[in-house]
Amino acid sequence: MTKIIMHGCNGKMGQVISQVAANDSETEIVAGIDLNTNTALSYPVFDSLENCTVDADVIIDFSIAVAVDSLLDYVEATKVPLILCTTGLSKEQMDRVYQISQTAPVFFSANMSIGVNLLIGLAKQAAKVLTGSNFDIEIIEKHHNQKVDAPSGTALAIAHSINETLDFSYEYKFDRSGEREKRHKNEIGIHAMRGGTIVGEHSILFAGQDEIIELKHNALSKEVFAVGAVRAAKFMHGRKEGLYDMSHLIQETN
Repeated sequence: MTKIIMHGCNGKMGQVISQVAANDSETEIVAGIDLNTNTALSYPVFDSLENCTVDADVIIDFSIAVAVDSLLDYVEATKVPLILCTTGLSKEQMDRVYQISQTAPVFFSANMSIGVNLLIGLAKQAAKVLTGSNFDIEIIEKHHNQKVDAPSGTALAIAHSINETLDFSYEYKFDRSGEREKRHKNEIGIHAMRGGTIVGEHSILFAGQDEIIELKHNALSKEVFAVGAVRAAKFMHGRKEGLYDMSHLIQETN
């Protein structure tokens, strides 16, 4: 049994993860952390990790960027394995994540969906084949109108993964409205759209001479991310220091 502390338990994703974990016979959420402690959850809720009196095997974080600093302090001090799912982190915060992973186990993924991470792998393979044939690359992401960071962490992760795959680096183009010139060959266009209740949609467009290849993932509910987070919690139970991601989970479980 993997005992979990849910950091950000009263957020939308925290509530979905609570439901998924409750239906998994191998996991149990034993405590939650949230500034809002007035809830009807089946586990106790504390306003901070420092005030939490319940021990756990792992922490799942699905909160906001401003709450991550104190979380990282706690993980650095206690070495409790962390599944870090919050996006929109600053460069300084990400540098700290890498630093802490030298002495504590940290699992970080810009997107917890198994399908999205498969999509990233396919994009890397496609880039290896198609960039030599002068295919242009464009990434389009769509999310609900409440999402505050743009472009999404997943869109950036796709672009970073493509760059890591190739012998040269593309520049990222986030906005073409302020210039009047043709598209450069050494760029990846990244476009963010916000509207309605779109859970999450990511497309990678490879546009060549007279042919187009499109890779696409569409999340139909938040549960796909919750399932990935709970799987990551079980994967991280008992792990030692290091930085882990979905590629490690997929390799070990398939």
